[in-house]
Amino acid sequence: MKTFKEYNFFDDNIIRAIEDIGFKYPTPIQEKVITFLLSSKKDIIALAQTGTGKTAAFGLPIIQKIDFDSTFPKALILCPTRELCIQITRDLCRFSKFSSFIKIVSLYGGANINSQIQSLKSKTHIIVGTPGRIIDLMKRKKLCFDKIQYLVLDEADEMLNMGFKDELDSIIEKLPKNRQSLLFSATMSKYMNVIAHKYLIDPVEIITGKKNIGSDDVKHIYYIIENFKKKYLALKRIVDINPDIYGIIFCGTKKETKEIAEFLIKDGYNADALYGDLSQTQRESVMNRFRNRNLQFLVATDVAARGLDINNITHVINYNLPKESEIYVHRSGRTGRAGNVGISVCIIQKKEIRNLKEFEKRIGKSFDRVMVPTGKEICEKQLFYFIEKVKKTVVDEKLMNKFLPEIQKNLEFFDKKELIKRFSWIEFNHFINFYKNSQDLNPISYNKKNCNFLYNKKKFFSKLFLNIGFKDNLTKLGLINLINQAVNNSRINIGHIEILSNSSLFEVEKRYRNKILIGMSRINHMGRPLSIEIKN
Repeated sequence: MKTFKEYNFFDDNIIRAIEDIGFKYPTPIQEKVITFLLSSKKDIIALAQTGTGKTAAFGLPIIQKIDFDSTFPKALILCPTRELCIQITRDLCRFSKFSSFIKIVSLYGGANINSQIQSLKSKTHIIVGTPGRIIDLMKRKKLCFDKIQYLVLDEADEMLNMGFKDELDSIIEKLPKNRQSLLFSATMSKYMNVIAHKYLIDPVEIITGKKNIGSDDVKHIYYIIENFKKKYLALKRIVDINPDIYGIIFCGTKKETKEIAEFLIKDGYNADALYGDLSQTQRESVMNRFRNRNLQFLVATDVAARGLDINNITHVINYNLPKESEIYVHRSGRTGRAGNVGISVCIIQKKEIRNLKEFEKRIGKSFDRVMVPTGKEICEKQLFYFIEKVKKTVVDEKLMNKFLPEIQKNLEFFDKKELIKRFSWIEFNHFINFYKNSQDLNPISYNKKNCNFLYNKKKFFSKLFLNIGFKDNLTKLGLINLINQAVNNSRINIGHIEILSNSSLFEVEKRYRNKILIGMSRINHMGRPLSIEIKN
């Protein structure tokens, strides 16, 4: 594999910047796009998994080819969100840090428009902007696109999805017809063909991997909960079973995003929310805190988090399953970036299993079922995490020696065992207290060995009729206890349970049907003999 320098793509200033960032080898999408752009003026559609360096793929060739002497902007990069606009601008500035004559300006809503107008008064080479703010400045006659050579539409499908079609039309019709247009995305959504047909001329497709396929560096797992009320409790357990977690939690609405962030903060986690109604100052503050890892969790909507490029995110948690697989690909692509391995988590109810299976087909990845951890499992995990942290701690002897005599004097009455016990209790007593009486959040009809029966009920389950109901003080839990009693507590799958007035219906695995029929016919409930039969 050749390095950037060995490819001889760029001048010395750009190579110096690339090496300063720490890049050595181009990714597949970078190699293909850069090679093409440096030798051709044809339009392109570039599709690649998130986290593969698409900004460098279009940004480096534009910086290499741009005319520094021009007094007019030569490149216009349009993107859907303020965060992505800021991020692209930051990356381009890093790529051009040793190219002293290049100026890059970002234009987005929420920031002071007068300051942006002021920045445009001096010679500008590259403009990165969101459609709304670009239109605003065009109406004020503060932008001139007569000399634009390159148009980049980054996440263009999302711009249409957000309702920016009219804005894109108005902007692009003002650009020179002989420009080169570059369309970039992680997925080939229904909007992409519309965009390509309308804004590009005979484009060349550059694709790495398969269309709409998730990253190979992301593991996909899911947890099943009984109902929506248990979702936040499950989220807490997923977070607590992963002590080193650093992640994004995706919610479906702004209201839910705010609520989940508030719940997490109240429960002692370093979290904050990112959604559309925040001012630009608030958004930048949240993003800087998350990027610097002063926040452990970013709770966000899809639009707010679109295109975020932050390294070392360990988990993406889908608090709500998105409606479209393309959105899921974009969400899960926030982790597993730059060669790191990440985990994408879905918290779902039984009724959403069909949607999840559809996602598996569309993105070409399997989703592994994981049981919601018990309180005991969480406490054990946190305890051993604490022990490992203690073992790996490097003490600054010089600083610590100042205080050590006083510490030893105050603790000399405790033996080693008692000190370990007390320090351990201080560290994770809140986990023990919180989970000491915790319930199992996993649906009753599942066990850890087999969670596929639900997809094939007719094949694997039998429906049985029982002659007692809620008038006989029978509950679902009471019925489960009767079943366990009948089969000597074998771990079996129990399907749907329906407690009626004077009778009950329930589903069990066919292989245990006869054992249950015999076993339950020998049991009494509150002195009443049980009668059980197969229900067709």
